[in-house]
Amino acid sequence: MIRELAEVVSVESDFLLVSTELKTGCSGCAQQNTCGAGVISKAFSDRRAEFRVHKPQGHFRPGQQIELLLPEQALTRYSLLVYMVPLFALLVMAIFTGQLLSWSEGWVILSAFSGFAVSFYLLKRWLQHRDIQVAQLLSVQQID
Repeated sequence: MIRELAEVVSVESDFLLVSTELKTGCSGCAQQNTCGAGVISKAFSDRRAEFRVHKPQGHFRPGQQIELLLPEQALTRYSLLVYMVPLFALLVMAIFTGQLLSWSEGWVILSAFSGFAVSFYLLKRWLQHRDIQVAQLLSVQQID
Protein backbone atom coordinates (compact mmCIF):
# COMPACT_ATOMS: atom_id res chain seq x y z
CA MET A 1 0.00 0.00 0.00
CA ILE A 2 1.12 3.51 -0.76
CA ARG A 3 0.56 5.84 2.18
CA GLU A 4 0.08 9.60 2.11
CA LEU A 5 -0.70 11.99 4.93
CA ALA A 6 -3.59 14.39 4.37
CA GLU A 7 -5.46 17.00 6.34
CA VAL A 8 -9.25 17.09 6.54
CA VAL A 9 -10.46 20.43 5.15
CA SER A 10 -14.20 19.87 5.57
CA VAL A 11 -16.56 17.07 6.52
CA GLU A 12 -19.69 16.34 4.47
CA SER A 13 -22.31 13.66 5.05
CA ASP A 14 -20.67 10.97 2.88
CA PHE A 15 -17.37 12.59 1.89
CA LEU A 16 -14.29 14.22 3.30
CA LEU A 17 -12.58 17.10 1.52
CA VAL A 18 -8.88 16.47 2.12
CA SER A 19 -5.72 18.39 1.26
CA THR A 20 -2.29 16.91 0.58
CA GLU A 21 1.04 18.52 -0.18
CA LEU A 22 2.32 17.80 -3.68
CA LYS A 23 5.86 16.48 -3.43
CA THR A 24 8.76 16.23 -5.82
CA GLY A 25 11.62 13.77 -5.83
CA CYS A 26 14.07 16.64 -5.28
CA SER A 27 13.81 16.69 -1.49
CA GLY A 28 16.08 13.65 -1.10
CA CYS A 29 18.58 14.47 -3.84
CA ALA A 30 22.07 15.74 -2.97
CA GLN A 31 22.12 17.99 -6.07
CA GLN A 32 18.89 19.86 -5.28
CA ASN A 33 20.67 23.21 -4.78
CA THR A 34 22.48 23.12 -8.13
CA CYS A 35 19.94 21.31 -10.31
CA GLY A 36 17.43 23.33 -12.33
CA ALA A 37 14.55 21.05 -11.36
CA GLY A 38 15.48 21.39 -7.69
CA VAL A 39 15.49 25.18 -7.89
CA ILE A 40 12.10 25.19 -9.63
CA SER A 41 10.62 22.77 -7.09
CA LYS A 42 11.69 25.10 -4.27
CA ALA A 43 9.98 28.02 -5.99
CA PHE A 44 6.69 26.12 -6.07
CA SER A 45 7.10 24.27 -2.77
CA ASP A 46 3.73 25.22 -1.27
CA ARG A 47 1.59 23.39 -3.82
CA ARG A 48 -1.39 21.51 -2.39
CA ALA A 49 -4.05 19.27 -3.90
CA GLU A 50 -7.60 19.07 -2.59
CA PHE A 51 -10.01 16.27 -3.41
CA ARG A 52 -12.94 14.34 -2.01
CA VAL A 53 -12.78 10.84 -0.58
CA HIS A 54 -15.49 8.58 0.78
CA LYS A 55 -15.98 9.06 4.48
CA PRO A 56 -15.46 5.86 6.47
CA GLN A 57 -17.03 5.12 9.84
CA GLY A 58 -15.77 7.33 12.61
CA HIS A 59 -15.64 10.94 13.70
CA PHE A 60 -13.66 13.40 11.58
CA ARG A 61 -13.09 17.12 12.10
CA PRO A 62 -11.48 19.83 9.98
CA GLY A 63 -7.74 20.10 10.61
CA GLN A 64 -7.42 16.43 11.57
CA GLN A 65 -4.52 14.47 10.05
CA ILE A 66 -5.50 11.25 8.26
CA GLU A 67 -3.67 8.66 6.20
CA LEU A 68 -4.72 7.81 2.64
CA LEU A 69 -3.93 4.31 1.37
CA LEU A 70 -3.78 3.26 -2.29
CA PRO A 71 -2.82 -0.17 -3.65
CA GLU A 72 0.47 -0.14 -5.59
CA GLN A 73 -1.11 -2.01 -8.51
CA ALA A 74 -3.57 0.83 -9.13
CA LEU A 75 -0.83 3.47 -9.14
CA THR A 76 1.33 1.38 -11.47
CA ARG A 77 -1.55 0.71 -13.86
CA TYR A 78 -2.57 4.36 -14.16
CA SER A 79 1.04 5.57 -14.39
CA LEU A 80 1.72 3.23 -17.29
CA LEU A 81 -1.48 4.37 -18.95
CA VAL A 82 -0.62 8.06 -18.64
CA TYR A 83 2.90 7.55 -19.99
CA MET A 84 2.36 4.90 -22.66
CA VAL A 85 -0.85 5.98 -24.41
CA PRO A 86 0.49 9.39 -25.58
CA LEU A 87 3.79 7.84 -26.72
CA PHE A 88 1.91 5.12 -28.58
CA ALA A 89 -0.32 7.76 -30.23
CA LEU A 90 2.76 9.76 -31.28
CA LEU A 91 4.40 6.71 -32.87
CA VAL A 92 1.24 5.50 -34.59
CA MET A 93 0.54 8.92 -36.10
CA ALA A 94 4.15 9.26 -37.27
CA ILE A 95 4.12 5.82 -38.90
CA PHE A 96 0.65 6.26 -40.38
CA THR A 97 1.29 9.67 -41.93
CA GLY A 98 4.91 9.00 -42.91
CA GLN A 99 4.75 5.47 -44.26
CA LEU A 100 1.15 4.95 -45.34
CA LEU A 101 0.20 8.45 -46.48
CA SER A 102 3.74 9.48 -47.56
CA TRP A 103 3.42 12.99 -46.18
CA SER A 104 6.44 15.26 -46.01
CA GLU A 105 8.56 15.27 -42.85
CA GLY A 106 7.13 18.55 -41.52
CA TRP A 107 3.54 17.31 -41.77
CA VAL A 108 4.49 13.99 -40.21
CA ILE A 109 5.99 15.81 -37.22
CA LEU A 110 2.94 18.07 -36.85
CA SER A 111 0.51 15.17 -37.12
CA ALA A 112 2.49 13.08 -34.65
CA PHE A 113 2.47 15.86 -32.05
CA SER A 114 -1.21 16.47 -32.76
CA GLY A 115 -1.92 12.80 -32.05
CA PHE A 116 0.15 13.11 -28.88
CA ALA A 117 -1.88 16.15 -27.73
CA VAL A 118 -5.24 14.62 -28.65
CA SER A 119 -4.37 11.46 -26.74
CA PHE A 120 -3.64 13.54 -23.62
CA TYR A 121 -7.00 15.28 -23.96
CA LEU A 122 -8.92 12.04 -24.49
CA LEU A 123 -7.05 10.31 -21.68
CA LYS A 124 -7.86 13.20 -19.34
CA ARG A 125 -11.56 12.99 -20.21
CA TRP A 126 -11.59 9.22 -19.75
CA LEU A 127 -9.78 9.41 -16.41
CA GLN A 128 -12.23 12.05 -15.17
CA HIS A 129 -15.03 9.54 -15.73
CA ARG A 130 -13.02 6.84 -13.95
CA ASP A 131 -12.19 9.16 -11.04
CA ILE A 132 -15.09 7.77 -9.02
CA GLN A 133 -13.69 4.25 -9.34
CA VAL A 134 -10.18 5.42 -8.39
CA ALA A 135 -11.60 7.20 -5.33
CA GLN A 136 -13.18 3.89 -4.29
CA LEU A 137 -9.71 2.28 -4.27
CA LEU A 138 -8.54 4.89 -1.77
CA SER A 139 -9.02 4.00 1.88
CA VAL A 140 -8.84 6.40 4.81
CA GLN A 141 -7.29 5.68 8.20
CA GLN A 142 -7.44 7.91 11.23
CA ILE A 143 -4.13 8.73 12.86
CA ASP A 144 -4.23 8.43 16.62
